[in-house]
Parts: sequence; C-alpha cells; structure tokens
Amino acid sequence: MPVAKFRSAQQLLTGSGAIDQLRDYLQSQNIQHPLLVTDKGVRRSGSLAYITEAVGTSDMGIFDEVPAEPEVDVVKACANYFGNHNFDGVIAVGGGSAIDIAKCTAVMASHEGSLESLFGEGMVKQRNVPLIAIPTTAGTGSEVTNIAILSDPKAQLKKGIVSDYLLPDLAIVSPEMTLTCPPSVTAASGVDALVHAIEAYLSNFASPITDALATKAMTLIINALPKAYAKPDNMSAREDMATGSLLAGLAFGNAGVGAVHALAYPLGGRYHISHGVSNALLLPHVMQVNKMACIERFSDIAIAFGESPELDHHSAANRVIERLHALCRDVNIPANLRALNIPEQDLPSLAEEALGVERLLRNNPRTLSLQDILGIYQAAF
Repeated sequence: MPVAKFRSAQQLLTGSGAIDQLRDYLQSQNIQHPLLVTDKGVRRSGSLAYITEAVGTSDMGIFDEVPAEPEVDVVKACANYFGNHNFDGVIAVGGGSAIDIAKCTAVMASHEGSLESLFGEGMVKQRNVPLIAIPTTAGTGSEVTNIAILSDPKAQLKKGIVSDYLLPDLAIVSPEMTLTCPPSVTAASGVDALVHAIEAYLSNFASPITDALATKAMTLIINALPKAYAKPDNMSAREDMATGSLLAGLAFGNAGVGAVHALAYPLGGRYHISHGVSNALLLPHVMQVNKMACIERFSDIAIAFGESPELDHHSAANRVIERLHALCRDVNIPANLRALNIPEQDLPSLAEEALGVERLLRNNPRTLSLQDILGIYQAAF
C-alpha cells in the first residue's frame, strides 16, 4: 500500500450543541472582530442567532452576498470588504459556497498577488487569518477539505485552488445548524455527500482510513437522507446526515473524487447548475461505467447500503445502481440533463471539457476516453 497523507481541519467539534462552544474558542484565540461569510437565505433563516449570540453583533461584520455557486468576483468583493475593515478572523456559516468563499478570503488577506494566481495545486504560500467553518448543509464536506472550487461566469469554467492552507483552523459540525435547510438543498447536498463517500471509496488513492470513513458515511446517508428530506425537523436524521457528510468529507479530502465530479464541473461552469444536483444526476451513470473496473468494491458498497453479503459481485453492483436511481427519485433530483434544459448538441463539447479535468480523472478507477465520457452524458440526457 502506498504512503497516505491524512488532512483535516486543525480542530473538529461535532454533535448536538457543538455550536455552543464557539464563544470559548473565539476567546481562546483572541478573535474579537470576525467577518461572517454567509448568504441571504441563511441570514433570513435565523441560523445566525447561534453565531451572533457567541460573537456579539457589535463586534461582527457580515458579508451575505454569497451566491448558490461560489464565483470569482464574489471572492474578490468579500476579500476587499475584509481588507477595508479591522477584522481579525473569518467565520463561514452556510453551504459549500460560503465556506469556499471564506477560505479564499482568509487566504487573500495575506496574498499580495491576484486571486487568479492561486488557481492550481500548491500555489497558496501562507494564511495568517484564523478561519472557522460552520456548515448549514449536510453535503459538501468543505469544512474539512483543502480545496475551494470557484466559478468563473465569464469564462464559463470552474477553477480550483488546492492547498493545505485552505484547511480551517476549526470546523463546527452541529446538526441543529441544518434544521432550516430547505428540502431541495437537503436533497442535493445529501446526495452530493453520498457521491463524496462513494468516489472516495472507489478512488485509486483510497486508503484503509478513507475506506472506513467512506463506508460508514454511505450507511448513514443512504438511511438518513430520505428521513431528513421527508421530515426536516427529524433531529436524529439530521445528526446522521451531518456526521455522514463530515465522514465523507474527510474521506474524499484525502482519497479524492473522480469522474462524477469531473463531468459535473462543466455543467456548473456553463449552465450554473448547482454542484449537488449535477453530481446527483450523474452518479448512477458514472457508476454503471465504472463497475467493471472495481466490481468487488461495489459489493462492499452494497453491504454498506444494507444489502445481503450473499449477493454475487454483479448482482450487488446492479443493486447499488438501482438504489442510487431510487434515492434520487425519492428526493426529487431532476431525472436527466434534458430536464435542466441542456441542449443535446452541447454534449460533445461538454465531454471535451470534462476530459481536461485531469486532476480528478486520475483518481477514477476506470480510465475514461472521450467517447466514454460522451456516452455517460448521453445516458444521463
């Protein structure tokens, strides 16, 4: 087995009531004037009451212009706002978009160059501003990963910044913060978390540690997501989803993700489809193509889903794909790309763009050709 490096936030606080420890942490780090990075939906929902109680509204700035997908220009606006005030920390409260924008804002505070100069792997050289991530969705896992993915609407592309300096100093995964999450976001972010767990488990860079995290995440999410979607105030389901998403984030933050994400990037960059929806829609179709490369691992996924260990590999693999289709239907994920008004004639250019996402495709268990990728898009259409 090759040497595996394991990354996470410096500190993790999890479980019901974890958010109550924010005040003590801020005091211990002498953070007195943080900037809160969030979106207007979270601000209206009342979730910020937990934060303002800990920080005090007079000492806190709020940037709430976070869009559904993190955009380059919004990062620049947030970083400028940070730089024009006397803030001494960044607190992200929201989904992956808020967390990714907060990560980049914290890095930009001590970066003299442009945001564009940070795209790629290992381009960030330092971060001097404390960074706290508090997710309000159970899905992205961004609170424990070293990645920020930004959309460039002008270029119609998604671009990534990969650096261990993006890992938060503290991540607080407190299930009560997800109670106000709308059902559609619960669904998309929840299936996104399942994608993270599955792709981490099938990754060429999986390790025994990420395998253990990923399989437990799968079990939690496949059982809890329908319950959290059907009854949003089901605290037990919300806690399982929060834990499952965190475990999945730890798994893929170290093992990586594969073709589902690689094919989802062009959809988000070109058509502004949410990351969770595009991942969820593509997942069963990528799994169908991948299964021949690692069918034994599909049997492990089937067992994590609660299927009989007596199933042969092919039956188990087919059952996994059936369960994924059923889950997406149950939580009302769009049935196909056609439902998202994507022109069929765009599929070849989407395939070419996805083929260029080499950073992710190298993790995929099956080597995919341009024709393979086009075939996945066509199956999902």
